Amino acid sequence: MKKFKYLLFCVLFSFLIPLVGCKKSDPNKITIAEVTHSLFYAPMYVAKEKGFFKDEGLNVTIITTPGADKVMSALISKDADIGLMGPEASVYNYVNGNKDYAINFAQLTQKDGSFLLGREKIDNFSLSHLKGSTIIGGRKGGMPEMTLEYILKKAGLSISQDVNNKDVDVRVRTDVSFDAVTGVFVAGESDYATAFEPVGTQIEKANKGYIIASLGKLLNENVPYTCFSSLKSTLKKRSDQIQKFTNAIIKGLDYVVTNEIKDIIPYLKTDFSSSSDEELTKVMKNYLEIEAWPKTMSLTKESFEKLIDIVKEAGELDKEIKVPYEDIVTTDFIVK
Repeated sequence: MKKFKYLLFCVLFSFLIPLVGCKKSDPNKITIAEVTHSLFYAPMYVAKEKGFFKDEGLNVTIITTPGADKVMSALISKDADIGLMGPEASVYNYVNGNKDYAINFAQLTQKDGSFLLGREKIDNFSLSHLKGSTIIGGRKGGMPEMTLEYILKKAGLSISQDVNNKDVDVRVRTDVSFDAVTGVFVAGESDYATAFEPVGTQIEKANKGYIIASLGKLLNENVPYTCFSSLKSTLKKRSDQIQKFTNAIIKGLDYVVTNEIKDIIPYLKTDFSSSSDEELTKVMKNYLEIEAWPKTMSLTKESFEKLIDIVKEAGELDKEIKVPYEDIVTTDFIVK
């Protein structure tokens, strides 16, 4: 009897296997891997909360994968369809010879969105205040760390990633992972650190540090700091969904740059529930003041070349290597 039941179970199970295999996935489901959860990406959260994705027929899920290297891994493993990260990751991906490399199809931010945190308030701050200090810059080769070094060098300060080097003006730590920077700073290590919002404001509110300066304002140049990208194969297979996604983000961007902050805040509360209206207002004001978001999401050749300059200046790319703009940037999805 037991043998008969076992045989019956096997027969039924053999019929179930193909039925399970035939289950269709939702063609309009899109997973976005964001490099960090920050108000720097407000247009994306507004697009979600105002229903712009749903209007396009998309079912969007946003996951946080700290660090552009992890976002790229999520794309390669197909755990995400779209990555929101610094385009330097796509440059590395391309230069390493990957055939199915990542292509940037829309630019979300045009300034460095991080802020310099210090242990004391500094009135009339200038970069000369950083002489003799150690700054936690984050992951080596990431946009936050590279733009920080670019800003310091531009100001004539000598730097080293060796924390024991006393012969330079500033030591920049690259031994701390992107998502651990502020935690290490709050724990008492180093003199300064970089942070995105609302984390910087929250640290200041908790009396664990002070926002000293906006790195975007210090750089004072447009650079494609964060872009949406997908693998070459994904753009080809899912061009319709990518277009709909871009349409929704453009609406979110337009809403953020054309409306008053008080009208934007209600659409940020779901993603930043621990932040008060006062905190959200302060952060949004800071980002709007530095013109963090571009008027168009097209990643221009001029802007891309500025990115390459920063990457090469950081020593992460050989100065002789050519990275064709036409290969890893497309503007086909931007509504003209």
